[in-house]
Amino acid sequence: MNPARHLVLVGPMGAGKTSIGRCLARHFGLAFADSDHEIERRTGAGIPTIFECEGEGGFRTRERDALAAVLAGPDAVIATGGGAVLDPGNRSLLAASGFVVHLRADVPAQIERLARDRSRPLLSGGDREATLHRLATEREPLYADIADLAFDTRALSAADAARRLAALLESQWRRAASHIHPEPAA
Repeated sequence: MNPARHLVLVGPMGAGKTSIGRCLARHFGLAFADSDHEIERRTGAGIPTIFECEGEGGFRTRERDALAAVLAGPDAVIATGGGAVLDPGNRSLLAASGFVVHLRADVPAQIERLARDRSRPLLSGGDREATLHRLATEREPLYADIADLAFDTRALSAADAARRLAALLESQWRRAASHIHPEPAA
């Protein structure tokens, strides 16, 4: 059992990190944080606009700062962006600060779930399927490397996935105490 303050969800776009994360937060009575939403809140701009103005490098810098802030905050279920694991510092921080769950979804499931989604900058041009395969090849080993648990979401609704995952987490994750207060001196 890995005691950790935060429950961190990693995985590819379309795996259900945000939807499942919200359900898990309700189940465990925790706050929910989405690193992409935190970036948008901090900048006042959408992710596509950040990519357009600053490129992926600028976005990744903002992502690193947002993740560090969320992980320094109160106990939460945290949904990360699919590429958060690309930065070695993020991987170290995520592994050190949370119980990391790799939500898995294969490319056909991603294509189905993202069919109408036009907000993903990395899927905005070209062959979406080829892009998703390339991203999977690049990122899957990084997700696996930091994960305390892998969970396949392919054939499940967000509610069903959250229910099954919560049952697994009940036996594999114990929230660590956020702050340990010493006994007052006598």
